[in-house]
Parts: sequence; structure tokens; C-alpha cells
Amino acid sequence: MKTKIFVLLFLVASALIVWQCASPSPNGKDQSDTPTSGKLKIVVDESYSKLFDTEIYTFEALYKRAKVFASYKPEAQALADLMADSCKVIIINRDLTKSEYEQFKLNNLFPKATKICEDAIALIVNPENEDSLFTTEKIKSILLGNDSVWKQINSKSNLGKINVVFDNDGSANARYMKDSLLQGKALSKNCFAVKSNPEVVEYVASHKNAIGVISVNWISDQDDSTSTNLLKKIKVVSVAKADGMQHYKPFQAYIKTKDYAFCRDVYMINRQTRAGLGIGFVAFVAGEKGQIIILKQGLVPSTMPVRLVQINTK
Repeated sequence: MKTKIFVLLFLVASALIVWQCASPSPNGKDQSDTPTSGKLKIVVDESYSKLFDTEIYTFEALYKRAKVFASYKPEAQALADLMADSCKVIIINRDLTKSEYEQFKLNNLFPKATKICEDAIALIVNPENEDSLFTTEKIKSILLGNDSVWKQINSKSNLGKINVVFDNDGSANARYMKDSLLQGKALSKNCFAVKSNPEVVEYVASHKNAIGVISVNWISDQDDSTSTNLLKKIKVVSVAKADGMQHYKPFQAYIKTKDYAFCRDVYMINRQTRAGLGIGFVAFVAGEKGQIIILKQGLVPSTMPVRLVQINTK
């Protein structure tokens, strides 16, 4: 009889321990939320969906009790979600502005931005378009509408009006071009948006007069079937920073050396106030395994050394 009572008490005690572990802590914090376990909502700029599909898959494979739920949205919506606490982490290609940090500070929140890699904007044209060498000044003139037909670029061209297509409204790609190249001036009426980077590729592939603006991450991984299939449909533009200078494509080495004109940094911004899964996932992406994934995808890691090797083919 004593044995049965002991077993019964042991089972009751075990149940209480399990219930306490599964229940929120007295201060309202979920004890299951640790750097390697729990659930995390993040919003990723659609430009980096390929990269973060891989980062999340690898992270969850290593940490079986962790689950990361990612939504892929334009930059503007990602920032709005972070402000509204609809997610704890966002991935965009800029740091928060001073005023954005001040908004968080008013709510006693102090988000941390971690630079994880260097990226670039790629310009693409139809394979039948003979014009694929541009200067930054010429791209600026096209975006402002000063050069609006292909004959202004090449007098022998018969492609007609120049259409410039971006990935979506609220796009980081469009925002980068307006801020960095146009110094805040508005894009011309010949610029419009579709819904995603792959849709930009499809539009350019079917419209000979178009120039597409996409994130290089969509075409940078030479071992990825999605990237290689997209590359078969378009031609990547080479850009020179000024007349008489060498033209470069957005290859990994030229992003690292900044020889390519349209380079930018990518940040993970975490608003989580405790050492939870948000901090753990950011640390993973900024750590060795996460940085190797970035390197493999054709981007430039920020927290690990990169060696540039020149190969002579002659």
C-alpha cells in the first residue's frame, strides 16, 4: 500500500512540474522562449526570401524545439509590422532611422540592428536588347524620365519607350534608388511595380523594351535551380560609376570591393526585450553557419572574413 501511495504522489508531483514548465512564468514571460526553443514570428523583405528559406530550414534542423514563422513582405510593411509588435524580428536592407528608434524608445523598447551581409541591386534587360552597358548617370536619367525612349540610349534602337519595372509598391529596391541615386526625387511615370522579384524577371523576359530592378539574391546562387532558370530568361546589366570607368556586374567580388555601383547592407532588427528565440536566431544568422549560407548564396557575409581570389583564364 505504501508503494502505491508513493507512486501516486510521484505522478502528481511530475504533473505539476510539467504544468509549471508549460505555463507562462509569473511575470508573464513564456519560459519555453529561449535562444534555441519556442516560436518566433519574423517579417523578411521579399528580396531575401530565398536566403531566409534556407536559414530557417537549417536553424530548425539544428534546434528541434524552435519554430520560426516567416512572412515575406515589402520593406514598408515589414517596418509597420515591427512597430505594431506583429513580429519580433525583421530583415531589411537598412538600419532604423533616428526617428524610428525614438518611437520605440517612447515605449521603453530598444531594438538592436545587426548587419548580416552585403547585397546589391541588379538591373536586367531582355536578352534581345543590345544595350546592357550603362553608367549610374544614365540610369539616373532613365529613372527621372529624362531618357524615356531607347533611341536616346542608342540611336539605332527600335525598342520604343523605356519601361522600368520594380518588384512591388513599398519596395526597398525602389526606395534605395530614390534615396541613393535620385537624392529623394520622385520616379518618373515610366516606372511601375509588379508584385515580386520573379515577376520582374518574367515581365522583362516578355517585354523587349523593359529594364527590371531586382535584388541580386534572386540570381546570385549559381548552384540554385531557381537562380539559373531566371538567368536564362534575362541579361544582367553592367554598370560604370562614371563615363570612362570600367563596367561591373553585381558579382560577389565586386560587391565586396564596392566596384559595383548599387551595393547595400542587410540588417536583422530585433525588438525582443529578453534572451528569447529572436536573439538566438539573429545570433545564428550572424554566426558561422548562417554566414556560410550567405556566402553560398552569392552575397557577402558581414561577420566572417572573405578572401578574394583572382583567376586568370589565359
